[in-house]
Amino acid sequence: MFSRRTLSVMLAGTVAAPRGAFAQAAKQAPKERMAFYSGVGTELTQYLVDVEADTLTKAGSVKMPGGIQYAWPSPSRKNLYVTSSTGGPGFSGNEHHLAAFRVGGDGELTPHGEAIKLRWRPIHNSVDMNGEYVLVAYNFPAGFSVHRIKADGSVGDEVARPDNLDKGIYFHQIRATPGNRSVIVVARGNNPEGGKPEDPGSLHVYGFKDGLLSNMRKIQPNGGYGFGPRHLDIHPSEPWVYLSVERQNKLIVYKLQGDGDLVPEPLFSKETLADPAHRFPVQGAGPIHVHPGGGFVYLGNRSGVAAKAGPGVEDVNGEMVFSGGESNIAVFAINQATGEPTAVQHADIRAAHPRTFSLDSAGRMLVAGSLAPTAVRRDGKVVTIPAGMTVFKVGGDGKLDFVRKYDLDVGKLTQWWSGMIPLA
Repeated sequence: MFSRRTLSVMLAGTVAAPRGAFAQAAKQAPKERMAFYSGVGTELTQYLVDVEADTLTKAGSVKMPGGIQYAWPSPSRKNLYVTSSTGGPGFSGNEHHLAAFRVGGDGELTPHGEAIKLRWRPIHNSVDMNGEYVLVAYNFPAGFSVHRIKADGSVGDEVARPDNLDKGIYFHQIRATPGNRSVIVVARGNNPEGGKPEDPGSLHVYGFKDGLLSNMRKIQPNGGYGFGPRHLDIHPSEPWVYLSVERQNKLIVYKLQGDGDLVPEPLFSKETLADPAHRFPVQGAGPIHVHPGGGFVYLGNRSGVAAKAGPGVEDVNGEMVFSGGESNIAVFAINQATGEPTAVQHADIRAAHPRTFSLDSAGRMLVAGSLAPTAVRRDGKVVTIPAGMTVFKVGGDGKLDFVRKYDLDVGKLTQWWSGMIPLA
């Protein structure tokens, strides 16, 4: 999830938590103040969060040299590390940066130290569990870099990279495991297109010590063909890793071992779509987050972006109009004895393509950030649905109740990243 979870509420010895147990735990949890951020183009906008009222109030903003790619807070919550690129969607350039910001009492951001130039376009970044290093993943060419965090929280030098590390195709996420003994990198691969064959996907587990990575394990079922993972999240108290498989619309569960390695044989594999029999080519599984209490896992099903007409998409005077596909947050209840996820809801976000979403630290509020405006056909007419931030209240049974949607005018840009963090 975007921030490290600060609440772990597990009911030991039960197969599944009783209905309402997680709601009761949320009521008893400390009411931490939260900040929400939305990145549109080069601008990262701060919102004040009222979890009780399920509201977002726009406050200040900061700008980066390129389009906002991702952001991750320090464990202290006093700093936020943001990556940007002029090579992403809506831009045309070759400038990539990593910057640190101080996080103020209300979530306001102040630049902290010099922005660091990166080699390639970053697609994801995170911070290790001890708050000593920023980890950055690159999709093309696939790679990663590790940057020291100075004592004052600003970004320091890059750690030298070994030359013998195994690589995958289209790296999409980099995460340190809870014991900080390993780092997992997700390599998505690519679908076949235009006569080009499929690029296989993979998971890479690297040993991690003093900022240095070493080969530990590569997971690539069937040689990686028919396996296109995107993002993962880790259970707050049990050794279960939940993986969103973008290209096949699957949720796969792996067991995390004490040394930070993964057992290569999955524990479970589940469909993510409400109607998997009518999956469209433009459909893909997206971000994934485990509830802070550990009782549920949430996954974004994404549709609503296409460059040409095809199944579920029609060309109406040059505009791509969607007549099929799912844009929702799938809710899975987690069996507390086995880790098995069972789908209990698919909550429509009332927009298209939830590229990112996040929860508050007690798991009472979820905000989904949709990518861009999308044209759909309703009652025989073409209607454009704006991008925005969709707010849900999280019930005691883990299910999502729609509260409101804040529309965003992103113009020709996108809301590429959004996230919520607790304040120090």
